[in-house]
Amino acid sequence: MIPRKYSQVLFALILSGLMSLMVSGIATLRAVGPVADFGALWISAWLTAWLFAFPLVLVIAPLARRAVESLVAKP
Repeated sequence: MIPRKYSQVLFALILSGLMSLMVSGIATLRAVGPVADFGALWISAWLTAWLFAFPLVLVIAPLARRAVESLVAKP
C-alpha cells in the first residue's frame, strides 16, 4: 500500500492520466478520423498531454479547492 501522505499526488496522477487520455482520444479522433494507426497516434498524444497535465493538476487543484470553498455555504 502507498502511504497516505502521498494521496494528493496519487490523486493528481490518476485524475490527470484519465482526463488527458479521454481528451486526447477525442481530439485525435476529430483531427485524423478513424485511421489504421489511430491507437499509436492517440497514445503519443496522450503521453504528451499527460506530461503537461500532471504538474498542472498539482498546481491547479489547490487553487480550485480554495475557489470552491469560497463559493459554497459554510456549515
